[in-house]
Amino acid sequence: MAANASLAALYRPQTFAEVVGQDMVKSILSRAAREDRVAPAYLLSGTRGVGKTTIARIFAKALNCEHAPTGEPCNQCDACRRITQGSFVDVVEIDGASNRGIDDIRRLRDAVGYAPLEGRYKVFIIDEAHMLTKEAFNALLKTLEEPPARVTFIMATTEQHKFPVTIISRCQHFVFRQIPEAVLEEHICDILHREGREFEPEAARLIARRAAGSVRDSMSLLGQVLALGCAPDEPLTARQAREVLGLAGREVMDQLLDALAGQNAVGITALVRELLAQGADMGFFLRELCSLWRNLFLIRQAGPGAARELNLPEAEEKRLIAAASRFTLTYIHAAWQMTLDSQRRILTSLEPSAGLELLLLNLAMLPRLLPLEDLGAALQTPPAAGTAPAPSAAPFSSSAPSSPAPQQASSAPVSAMPERSIPAPAAVVREEAAPPAFVEKKEAFSAQAAPAPSVAEKKLPEPSAAPVQDLTEEVKTVETQAPETRNEDWKNVPVDASLTWDAFLETCQENRDIPIPMLRQVTGEVRGDWLVLQAFSQVIGQQLRRKEKLHVLEQLAAAWAGRPLRIAFRPPQKIVRTEAELKEEIQQHPVIRKFQDVYDARLVRCTPINR
Repeated sequence: MAANASLAALYRPQTFAEVVGQDMVKSILSRAAREDRVAPAYLLSGTRGVGKTTIARIFAKALNCEHAPTGEPCNQCDACRRITQGSFVDVVEIDGASNRGIDDIRRLRDAVGYAPLEGRYKVFIIDEAHMLTKEAFNALLKTLEEPPARVTFIMATTEQHKFPVTIISRCQHFVFRQIPEAVLEEHICDILHREGREFEPEAARLIARRAAGSVRDSMSLLGQVLALGCAPDEPLTARQAREVLGLAGREVMDQLLDALAGQNAVGITALVRELLAQGADMGFFLRELCSLWRNLFLIRQAGPGAARELNLPEAEEKRLIAAASRFTLTYIHAAWQMTLDSQRRILTSLEPSAGLELLLLNLAMLPRLLPLEDLGAALQTPPAAGTAPAPSAAPFSSSAPSSPAPQQASSAPVSAMPERSIPAPAAVVREEAAPPAFVEKKEAFSAQAAPAPSVAEKKLPEPSAAPVQDLTEEVKTVETQAPETRNEDWKNVPVDASLTWDAFLETCQENRDIPIPMLRQVTGEVRGDWLVLQAFSQVIGQQLRRKEKLHVLEQLAAAWAGRPLRIAFRPPQKIVRTEAELKEEIQQHPVIRKFQDVYDARLVRCTPINR
């Protein structure tokens, strides 16, 4: 091996047993080589650096080993050694990125027709096979389905979704999984022992966590740390690993938890500035923060017993138990959800440092926001008339594990009100920029970031006795219950089932005075000498109550029933009120009053939602 070879190349596995992880794939391919039952084509897919190409080469050696059929290559015979060196004529490895055209595949297809010259099988390994063009894939279809005897294809890819379905259906497809952190840590420790280097276990754990399940990444990071972090005769420490890889230390997380517990905005800003000055890996910092919230949540909910299940060192376990006691379960749950939701947005932002600072400041300000639980309690036990509910002194005092999911917060707490409550929930303008599960101060009731005075102070028309059809555009419709009609003579009379509303509508088809579409916005029933109507909305009800419309209805009803019928009206399903009326009523709602008291907020505008 060359002196300048990387650790990944120097310690590349040469047998199935040496490969880290992927036990299922190793077992299947080893058995196929041992029993000489080889498929025409294999597709190996998975994330980078998890052993796809390595296993393809080991499989090729097992098929062509002088001791074949065998489940493991001997790595001693001439064939095994030459395949390892890349000089065996019957094992062809192709880079799909640079040999992606149809002409390249045609040459490969021509080579397939020749029998193996030196080995038992002709093996074609196509790395990064998703880079092949559509025409190249089509040229491979027939060859993959019915290759000549003693020929097999092995395609490796990190983007399996780019493969045509026709190719996948002709292959045995194996999905490679990411290597677990504990397995990767054990592999790194083994490499360090073989290198004869002393090290701290925490350093190996950091490198394994930073590699995110990739063996090749772990070897690259380990080589980087050994080259830049310490001299050959010095032990590898966790501090050196953090400095080289740009990782935030344990003291940084402790400093962050202190700032969050104390709602110290200045401390948060200083911490972000320190992270940027150190060149910390922002993506890894966010992953570490998510992992921290997860561990704290499990410990806070299940107690110290959960800490033992996390397989943490004793010192780390005590540290997390102490940290979890500083926050309520509700706070930890919301902070965990906010961090998860913000990861991609921060890393793809044009100003990732500003996004990180905003996230941490939001986490620090969470206890100053009003949780949904308090609002739900306000709805269940409304205060007496004329009294305002007292603001919550400790918004995060609840420790119930079934805390509201933060992703539901954007719908605002009032969205869960009972159906027959006053229309405050529908009228409140929702603020999408609020942190999950909470409503921002001041802006929670405004539809604009900075509402213009003309909107906030506009005087809306007062309700009047004018007909409904003359209302201005500012008149809105909302769901509510209207008062019942005063004439109650028909209430104790049974419904005449022989006279249905649909039959009445059929007799009104030729009528020109009341349009059929208007009548279809009404339901009716006959009770004795009464035709009882209920309009879908107050607008339709007001129209039908007009004198000329009532006269036409009486004539149509008499002709249909064969006897005179008087017209009565049930309350409409919808009533119409102005925004001024709505605003005045909504301001008396206990939820709205609580918002105004706690946040010194004001209701700018009501926008009813038609259902």
